[in-house]
Amino acid sequence: MNRKAQSFEELETVFASLASAGIRPGLDRISRLMEKLGNPEKDFPAVHIVGTNGKGSTAAFSDSILREAGYRTALYTSPHLESPAERLLIDGSPLTILEWAEAAESIAQALEEDAVLRSDPPTFFELVTAAAFLLCSRNRTEIAVVEAGLGGRLDATNLLGNVILTFVTSISMDHMEFLGDSLEKIAGEKFAVMREGVPAFFSGSPSGLVSLFLERARASSALPHVLTEEVRLEDVSVTAEGTAFSLLCGGGRYPIRTPLRGSFQVENCSLAAAGMLGISGRYPRITGEALLRGAEKVRWPGRFEILRADPPLVLDGGHNPDGIMRLVESLRAIYGEKKPTVVFACMKDKDFPADLSLLLGCAGRLICTSVPGNPRAADPCTLAQTAKSVGWKEDAVGVFPDPLDALKAAERTGRGTVCCGSLYFIGWMRPLIFSRREELLF
Repeated sequence: MNRKAQSFEELETVFASLASAGIRPGLDRISRLMEKLGNPEKDFPAVHIVGTNGKGSTAAFSDSILREAGYRTALYTSPHLESPAERLLIDGSPLTILEWAEAAESIAQALEEDAVLRSDPPTFFELVTAAAFLLCSRNRTEIAVVEAGLGGRLDATNLLGNVILTFVTSISMDHMEFLGDSLEKIAGEKFAVMREGVPAFFSGSPSGLVSLFLERARASSALPHVLTEEVRLEDVSVTAEGTAFSLLCGGGRYPIRTPLRGSFQVENCSLAAAGMLGISGRYPRITGEALLRGAEKVRWPGRFEILRADPPLVLDGGHNPDGIMRLVESLRAIYGEKKPTVVFACMKDKDFPADLSLLLGCAGRLICTSVPGNPRAADPCTLAQTAKSVGWKEDAVGVFPDPLDALKAAERTGRGTVCCGSLYFIGWMRPLIFSRREELLF
């Protein structure tokens, strides 16, 4: 590498130039690279989070609780929403481009010095994960909260050397080309990350996977916990202002309030809270007070984020049928029978026929658009044709390839607007909306 990256956009280009193409599950490449870097993945304790939906929110809750408890944390998540800098936060703040560039330099040198890695380099995600682990080590992280990518067993994050807690969020059908063509096969890939003697907390969703979770936990000598069997929830309230409930766990009662909205956040927050309490014997600064403050202060944009109250303007990154179903549940819980206009864009490898069918019951109009510059984005005309084939009326479906035109069309209906279908799409729309604050948000 002739010079250090001067921006995060340049940094992405640097990593892309060093990486092999595509998604290639496996740990051999990153394991070899980490050894060349001195195995920084062993330098810090980690909370490892796998699952299909809710990983990021559970990670954000966990990180916020740990920071309120006074621990120096790292939060590693993917993909980013607006900037690559979001992928790794140290004590809630992004690192400088200089720190990332120095990590990239170290990785480039390690690749150059190893003939095997030169001939078969790690993927983009593997390189970013290696850089993140290196930066966690260099920043003397006390506890890292690490979200897996698309998998589990063969995910780059599974190379973590000191896992103290495993979370498994809800599991559903997604990434079948890599993880398997059944729920059980996908779950098996996720459950495989459990470690001997390490507490593993499963959301219990869907309930049909609980027996498999317990079986795999026994096989790996992990310490299993099923959220639905060990906690009780009372006084649940899901409103436009946030989410509140009482968590009964481990003999204690915790009146939780969080600004994150949506019925699904009850599950994510409960899972994080139960896990944090589960390791409080080892980390005694995790108290009930830290738990409540962490839940109250957490921020996680783009997940049922309400930017305007009336008429509503909502952004949600749900990108598979389970995520869209949870979006629909939350819209009904908060807005009742009101039917906003949905602006929808997604990736072409997702199950968008099921997504569009689910949205039919909660929206009055559908506007199909795309994600500019993303080669994986589905064609909006294809989305519109699919919507009509699953029951949307001809006059209720519109096509605007440009997201700004789509947003303007949705706003003209006066029904309120919900943007959804892909986190990549929300990452594009969010800064666009904020750049037009005066006409949209006030």
